[in-house]
Amino acid sequence: MEEITSKERILKAIRNGLMTEVKNSYTEVNAEKAVMKPLEESIDFHFAQELSALGGKFIFCESEEQMLQTLKLIIKEEDLDPLFCVNPELQHQLSAAQIPFIFEEKDFKKTKSSLSACEFLIARFGSVLMSAGLPSGRKIHAWPEVHLVKAYASQLVPEISDAIIGMRERYNGVLPSMMTMVTGASRTADIEKTLVMGAHGPRELYVFFIDDLLE
Repeated sequence: MEEITSKERILKAIRNGLMTEVKNSYTEVNAEKAVMKPLEESIDFHFAQELSALGGKFIFCESEEQMLQTLKLIIKEEDLDPLFCVNPELQHQLSAAQIPFIFEEKDFKKTKSSLSACEFLIARFGSVLMSAGLPSGRKIHAWPEVHLVKAYASQLVPEISDAIIGMRERYNGVLPSMMTMVTGASRTADIEKTLVMGAHGPRELYVFFIDDLLE
C-alpha cells in the first residue's frame, strides 16, 4: 500500500470537515453590533489625538485661505520643494496662492512632497481614507517623502464602517478599484525591532483640517 502523501492527507481532512456539520454555539452573537466602545471625546479631537500619536501632524484651519497660507509657510520652512499635485482643483488653488508645484508624470520621482485630497477621515484610528477614485490616483500617497492632505470636517466619520457606507453612497454602490487607509507616517521595524520611518512610504504625514462646519 502506497504511503499517503501530505497533500492527500490535507485533502482528506478538508473532505471530512465539509461532511461534518458543526453547530453554531454562538447564535445570539450580533455581528452587526459595534465591538468597540463609543468614542468618549468629540470625533475631531479623537482624530487629532490618534493622528499625533502615530507621528502625523494635525493642522487645524478655519478657512481655505488659512490652509494655503500655512501650507506655503510649511513648504518653505521644511524645504518641501518640489511639491507634486495632479488634482485640478488643488492646482488652481496653489496657483492662486502662488505656491509652486509640478504635475508632469516624468517629474514624479523627483518630488519631495505631494498634496492630495482624501475620501474620508476616520476618527477611531486617526486614519486618512484614500482611493483610486481620487484625481491623485494610487501612488501620490506612497512615493514622496512627505504627504500633505487637504481635508474637511465634513469628511470626518467615527468608524471605518461609516466611511465604507459613505463610499458606497458616493460611488453609487460601485467602489473604486483601490481603497487604502493611511494611518500615520510609514513605519516598519527590522529583526531587532528598530523602528524605521519612511521605509515603505512617506516619512511624514500632514493633515490640513479645514472646519467647513463652522457657522
